[in-house]
Amino acid sequence: MLTVYGLSAAALVIAAIVVVVVVSGGSSTSKGANSSFSQPKVSTEPIKTLASDLHPTPTPGPLGPEGVPIPHSAPLLATNSSSSTGTAVDGIHCNAGEKLVYHVHTHLTVFVNGSPRQIPYGIGIVPPRQVDQTAQGPFVVSGTCFYWLHTHAADGIIHIESPSVRTYTLGDFFDVWRETLSRNQVGPAKGKVTAFFNGQVYTGDPRDIPLGSHFQIQLDVGTPLIAPEKVSFTGTGL
Repeated sequence: MLTVYGLSAAALVIAAIVVVVVVSGGSSTSKGANSSFSQPKVSTEPIKTLASDLHPTPTPGPLGPEGVPIPHSAPLLATNSSSSTGTAVDGIHCNAGEKLVYHVHTHLTVFVNGSPRQIPYGIGIVPPRQVDQTAQGPFVVSGTCFYWLHTHAADGIIHIESPSVRTYTLGDFFDVWRETLSRNQVGPAKGKVTAFFNGQVYTGDPRDIPLGSHFQIQLDVGTPLIAPEKVSFTGTGL
């Protein structure tokens, strides 16, 4: 399911339409979470602070192999070829098998000058990769090794699969990807970066945005700004 976060008609008439993608049944799950573990405090402001500047979320693309929409006909933000070294990055290792002590999923959306970009499959999975060509799109099944942060499909789902419970950040993910992330650049796209975290305006450095269970992150490079979208994990098994 994909919706525009709670923007009233009074606050944002143009984005008052709710776009919904129905994801097949089931319940969302979070695996390996530790109840004693708490994420760092996130600095945000209400979405209404940008309401007059936001454009409505585009119609979502078809559901991918993980049951999450893939931006329709959108170009890749960057390729996955630069993330293939296998050496440790920010203390994050690349192991022959996936580590599932801490196993959660975050969704990342990126817009560049108002146009969506795909996050490629295979980030953090070192070639040669085995890629299943499913009816819903490619899905990476295996590779030489898996970094603890990686993607299996081009749907923006970041898999956090770690041998211990700890805080990972969006900056860690971009470092594994070997792409730039700053207040003025996302991958090769340059311009002022506006970040959203769980439907709120994120006010800190985008590199510091934490990754966690069902977190929703959106990065807008340049303008127009797009109202933050929310993917429902219900029925995905993620």
